[in-house]
Amino acid sequence: MKLPKELRDKRDIGGTAKKRKCSVLDCNENAIRSLSENAWKKFVEKAGLKLKDSSSHKIYLCKPHYSQSNKFRKIQEKNFQKKGFLDNSASLKKGKWEI
Repeated sequence: MKLPKELRDKRDIGGTAKKRKCSVLDCNENAIRSLSENAWKKFVEKAGLKLKDSSSHKIYLCKPHYSQSNKFRKIQEKNFQKKGFLDNSASLKKGKWEI
């Protein structure tokens, strides 16, 4: 019998990612994260990691490889972040911007 999520131990919630191996070539550590291939593949490859060929649309990463690719993702998102986009909204009058 399966217990409800509220009653399960937090270690049991992890699912299949904890049983999988890391998707990076020549890495045999257990994965701690399962990530979408569409969203994360470019970050993982630009972080200098080479992935094994997989038929599933998931990338499984161990802790060191996840932190390496996550650092690169944060740098990329910081570069493309639109800061101050709504700062000029107070100067908006009748659909035209005041300069």
